[in-house]
Amino acid sequence: MTQSQQPLAHQLQARQLHLGAILEGVGTDQQSWRDPDLPGDASVDIDWYIANAKLAEDAKFDLVFIVDSPFITPDTAPHFLNRLEPLTLLSAVATHTSRIGLVGTLTTSYWEPYNVARQFGSLDHISRGRAGWNVVTTGLEGAAQNYGREEHFRHADRYERAHEFVSVVQGLWDSYEDDAFVRDKQSGVFLNKAKQHRLDHKGTHFSVRGPLALTRSKQGQPVIFQAGDSTEGRDLGAAIADGTFASAQDFDSGVAYYADLKARAAALGRNPDHIKVLPGLFPILAETDEEAQRIARVQHEALDIDKLLVQLGRAFNYHDFRQYDLDAPFPDLTGVTLNSYKGHAERIIATAKEKGYTLREAAYQLGQWRTSFIGSPETIANEIERWFTGRAADGFILRVTRPADFALFRERVVPILQQRGLFRTEYTADTLRGHLGVPVPPHRHAATVASAEAELAEPAE
Repeated sequence: MTQSQQPLAHQLQARQLHLGAILEGVGTDQQSWRDPDLPGDASVDIDWYIANAKLAEDAKFDLVFIVDSPFITPDTAPHFLNRLEPLTLLSAVATHTSRIGLVGTLTTSYWEPYNVARQFGSLDHISRGRAGWNVVTTGLEGAAQNYGREEHFRHADRYERAHEFVSVVQGLWDSYEDDAFVRDKQSGVFLNKAKQHRLDHKGTHFSVRGPLALTRSKQGQPVIFQAGDSTEGRDLGAAIADGTFASAQDFDSGVAYYADLKARAAALGRNPDHIKVLPGLFPILAETDEEAQRIARVQHEALDIDKLLVQLGRAFNYHDFRQYDLDAPFPDLTGVTLNSYKGHAERIIATAKEKGYTLREAAYQLGQWRTSFIGSPETIANEIERWFTGRAADGFILRVTRPADFALFRERVVPILQQRGLFRTEYTADTLRGHLGVPVPPHRHAATVASAEAELAEPAE
């Protein structure tokens, strides 16, 4: 550790870098599946997930994360075409790990709150307090017809529904006070019935009676994550999330997103430190900067324009960009739906217009995840530190597909971050909330009773 790094490590003791791993099997891009060391069926092989979760746990990562979406086409990226359902998968992983957090995606548009409360509550008990829910509203319009609807929910309605959905789920998680179950075999009293609470929710989108037949977990409630980048998405994240999976692809946009989200949270009366901003991390990593740059060039030269056009179209519900002239200006998309990944789609349109891109240029620049994290372990660690200390991120979610890349990150980058005092060397908690440093939510009914008792105890004036 250099002298310049020592004061920094001391200053950052109260703020710790967080690392998660997106276990992507054969890859959400169009190339990773061809890696000779990656099993071709990784996305449906529970042993692959368990092995990589254990590797992440050995490296002291905060969490592993399983992405999901309920709609595919024949051109969809390999991992999306054939993969395991997140909650089932994570329940299996939970029995083979002991510390690492387990986060899965589940949509609020095509599920019911009672089911979700029960499923994530169960995962939280199975894992002994390590569960997290990535709240999504489903970006792909095609999902509607998989759930008996002709049309997808409108964007604004999806987010309104999501806010109410999460509120209902969290209410159901508080169906029992922590000491509700007496379990006194001598007296024959199993439950203190006064400490079981019905929700009796009647709202715009849901009517849910309750109670949920499950107590709170070791961490109180599963951790809530969110990833929307539109105005409505950021508002939802600021209101409900303990962490957000940010889409910033460069330092400046990371700083802007970080400041905006924290400000929105503070405006709602929340402590902005209790919402962790975690951008995706897709490094091109090698022993030297020169070798990493060479790999980046090779990967760029291997890109398939047709596949890039498919990736570009995903933000527009897989709009077919192959119908346009590649070397003409980026097409006028007036009339094309933005009711899918609205924030991403709007950013594509605005960037293509600002830069004057042709469709070909837009595909290469915007149809793939571009990264500024290219270089040796030291260079990657430096860039991670820059984002962290520069308030562009509270941590990162590392894409995990190619085995050699993950090994190099764990074995070479993580130790540098640890030596600098930025990242833990051992777990100090055994729950996901503990790893992230976000508080256990007070039980709503117990808190109400405690408040009433305190008022009664106050002497009359």
